[in-house]
Amino acid sequence: MSRQNCFIKRKVTLAAAKDILLAKIRDGSAMTGREQLRLSFLLCLPAILAQFSTILMEYIDAGMVGRLGAEQAAAIGLVSSTSWIFGGFCTASSSGFTVQVAQRIGAKDFVGARSVLRKAFTSLLVFSSCLALLGVAISGPLPRWLGGGMELWNDASAYFAIHMAFLPMMQLCYTTGMMLEAAGNMKVPSLCNVLMCLMDVGFNYLFIYGMGMGVKGAAIGTGLSHLLTALVMLWFLLERSPELSLLLDHPHANAEGSADESPATPRDRSFIPDEDTLQTAFGICGPMWMQNIVMRGAYIISTLIVAPLGTIAIAANSFAIIAESFCYMPGYGMEEAVTTLVGQSVGARRKDLARRFAHISTAAGAVMMTVLAVLMYAFAPQMMGLLTNDGEVIALGARVLRIEAFAELLFGVSIVAYGACVGAGDTLMPSVMNFASMWVVRIGLALVLTPRFGLVGYWVAMCIELNVRGLLFAWRISGHKWLEKDILKKEKRTIWRRQRKTV
Repeated sequence: MSRQNCFIKRKVTLAAAKDILLAKIRDGSAMTGREQLRLSFLLCLPAILAQFSTILMEYIDAGMVGRLGAEQAAAIGLVSSTSWIFGGFCTASSSGFTVQVAQRIGAKDFVGARSVLRKAFTSLLVFSSCLALLGVAISGPLPRWLGGGMELWNDASAYFAIHMAFLPMMQLCYTTGMMLEAAGNMKVPSLCNVLMCLMDVGFNYLFIYGMGMGVKGAAIGTGLSHLLTALVMLWFLLERSPELSLLLDHPHANAEGSADESPATPRDRSFIPDEDTLQTAFGICGPMWMQNIVMRGAYIISTLIVAPLGTIAIAANSFAIIAESFCYMPGYGMEEAVTTLVGQSVGARRKDLARRFAHISTAAGAVMMTVLAVLMYAFAPQMMGLLTNDGEVIALGARVLRIEAFAELLFGVSIVAYGACVGAGDTLMPSVMNFASMWVVRIGLALVLTPRFGLVGYWVAMCIELNVRGLLFAWRISGHKWLEKDILKKEKRTIWRRQRKTV
């Protein structure tokens, strides 16, 4: 057999193994610890590839802009925390629907999963469009509000305004990818993220250098990359997904081989959001919105703390955050996998299995991030050198990166454990924990240490806070309360009460 045929056979075998193991969750079959670990890695490896491509895209943006000068890099760094808070609202809103989809798939209610999918598109399009209008409206005064110098105002405002204009397309990109992941398909989103990375390189080169647009070109390139990637994933989701393709609900569709137990009703095929779906979505994403406000709001406060330190400190802080992202990409990849696994396990009424998935995935994510932390400590100057050629920025950024290396183990615990909680629909208590950790520990220490030790003091505060957060989440998933919320049971109870009132 040729090497190419062996490779193809191995790809088919891995895909079949993933589907077989996911079916075991839905069918109530027993799973060994080895099978759980294998399934966790089969799902997380494509997600890690997707994270890698996303982070690489950030590197490309930062590196290309960094070559323009420290001021241009600082302009993007100044508004990046505000961009994160808007993006966080989008991802949190998507989670409110994707968790419902994952749990319905786990319960083998595929018609119900597609019904939620339809309503998600309508709801999230309206939501992200309103956010985009708000973002564009505040783009002018935002750099002044954040304490940036006058030399940064024009570039920072332009970059933020363009970034916000593309927000609905970014929302679509997040949602389609998360829906495919909820169904257990990590391969397509990861490949699409690689495609997005490649497009970003081309668009950035065209707009930043070819057309001489500078910082504005970076925002346009990123936005167009999200747009085209979203359209590719949307086509696959609606046309090709075995669980979520809307063609399966067509009145004349051939149901042969379909896992659906009942045909879709006109109400199931409606794109108009209903009260039950929206209430459930808000119950999940409401606490995540609050967490986004307090977490990303804390990042904005951090920007205000760092901004008076000057252009070099702002640029070093921004580039160091991007460089560190290589360290936590396996954590976020494992987070996406465990959200799917816990969500489908809870939907299948297998909370013992959900708990084991949470523990195995959290340990694996923490180990992988620790290994990368060692490499980050060793090669910190080289990592910063990829982003800028300014010697002062490289030296300061490498110094703070080495401080942060000591936080990655427990940071990995907090990332993956949070994903497990989201899969179970447990978002309120984790949001409270994140709030206390960020605002009390990080901001409190930063206010004391930054004036005395500059950017180094801020990163020491960050390192301590991430370790505290990891310990809190390790405590959370070691108990049982995070698995007590039952979304599907609550929905059925609500529908039954309404039916009684109608009668």
